[in-house]
Amino acid sequence: MADEHKLEIFRGLLKFKSNVSKIWGVLIFLSIVTAIEVVLGIYKPSVLIETSFLGMHVLNWIFIILTLIKAYYIAWDFMHLRDEKSSLRRTIVWTPIFLVSYLIFILLFEADYIHEVYSNGFVKWNF
Repeated sequence: MADEHKLEIFRGLLKFKSNVSKIWGVLIFLSIVTAIEVVLGIYKPSVLIETSFLGMHVLNWIFIILTLIKAYYIAWDFMHLRDEKSSLRRTIVWTPIFLVSYLIFILLFEADYIHEVYSNGFVKWNF
């Protein structure tokens, strides 16, 4: 099993003939996701900035989701998680997803509390 690598990505939707072509396929996929992030960061569509979801702009949510997709795919392909047992894959993948979700939850609620304290006049905005 150490010498045998699966030459497919996207759960078998794309199959490659060699490791070199697979590496190029993964590079193209990660480059496309990064290009989408860069284009959204430069143009910042007003529709995505004006709309909010759970106290944050939709554009910020898109950045977080795309970053998690890239991190997951890098771990899945370059750290060879696809070749491991399912219990180890779940442990490695789901733990950071839950921790990042919890961190986002904490940051949103703390930011909302700080905004309420400053907007109600308990503390002045003299930074």
